[in-house]
Amino acid sequence: MLVVEGIPSVFFMSFLLDLLIVKSFCFFSRKGTPWCFTTGLSEQFATTIDRKIIYNILIMDEKYLNIYNNLINYTRNKELYKFLSRQDKFSDRLSVFLLHFSFFLKNFKNLENKNILQKIYDFNFRQLELSIREIGYGDQTINKKMKDYINLFHSMVSEIHFWEDLTKADKIKKFSVFFSDYEKIDHLLDYFEKFNENLSKKTLNSFIKSVSNQ
Repeated sequence: MLVVEGIPSVFFMSFLLDLLIVKSFCFFSRKGTPWCFTTGLSEQFATTIDRKIIYNILIMDEKYLNIYNNLINYTRNKELYKFLSRQDKFSDRLSVFLLHFSFFLKNFKNLENKNILQKIYDFNFRQLELSIREIGYGDQTINKKMKDYINLFHSMVSEIHFWEDLTKADKIKKFSVFFSDYEKIDHLLDYFEKFNENLSKKTLNSFIKSVSNQ
């Protein structure tokens, strides 16, 4: 099953991976705000062999973290919100993030990349869940919100699947569904046209290398 055809799979989160997550920026966090994670997980007391296994996992996950942070940095571009009819909020930034991620998958989705894209997909949605938890929502609310966000993401992926075959009018119409509170959509469309074009010139490996070196 391809990455965009289902919900994120359950995967193992170690204490050390939590430490890596600390380095990532959430949408809502204040710059410079300290983070603190405490845990009593048995992974803290892993044997030497276990540590080697965890270290190898973390090396892979660091690449996913770089991709996630790169998409976050794109999302923080203030120009993307200047035509909002109101002050931007978390849900607006999340929608913009998901659209970035949708174009990312659109360009790199193939059989060769299937497994790694699934891992990136799982990782990104895990980070979003952690971000929502940091806001202070309870489990029941988080489950509902995550379901809504996953549905929104899959809707975006579906709508841009044949992006190059659409007219500008059709593209504006699709964007208007996801960004109904924008007074002007054209500038947002122009931005994502360029973003899509830049992605189309890269392979997944080259993209991962480029964000890892930033």
